[in-house]
Amino acid sequence: MGPVTGEDGVPRCPWAGTEPSTMRDYHDHEWGRAVRGEAAYFERLTLEAFQSGLSWATILAKRPAFREAFDGFDADAVAAYDDRDVARLMADARIVRNRRKVEAALTNARATVALREDGGLPAFVDGFAPAAHPRPTTTEEQATTSTESTELSRALKRHGFAFVGPTTMFALMEAIGIFDPHLLGCHRRSA
Repeated sequence: MGPVTGEDGVPRCPWAGTEPSTMRDYHDHEWGRAVRGEAAYFERLTLEAFQSGLSWATILAKRPAFREAFDGFDADAVAAYDDRDVARLMADARIVRNRRKVEAALTNARATVALREDGGLPAFVDGFAPAAHPRPTTTEEQATTSTESTELSRALKRHGFAFVGPTTMFALMEAIGIFDPHLLGCHRRSA
């Protein structure tokens, strides 16, 4: 399926929907746009891990609660979490309560802090940008992994990160604009 034109006459990637919604707003204003700073990268990495097996709409609906529960994704704050914090997060019905994902967020915060010695998380992730950007015209042509996302996954695991598989890293790369993820014909393509 190619881009779908909404009631506003604007063509978008089909998952964004044709009616105003959280998903459409995310598509139009965030997805595929570069983010800046460690907290922004750590947030996206964490949310992509929590999204694994769930819909992105679920994560977007819970994002304000995630931001509150995880101290604005400040890596230093989350790296200092202990068992009491894990219990607090597991009791917070406003977020996704999956112990493995909660513990991975703490592990990844500590790994993010440690990665500062090697230039930091943003520079590290950006170093895996593909030389050529995908140019899909339909959803059937869109990939879910790439050589670069597989390499990023392996490299992050070597640095102690968890829940960073190739598909999750591909979604991260799309979300933070490492490459333009929009379909050709979508109004956001190359914007």
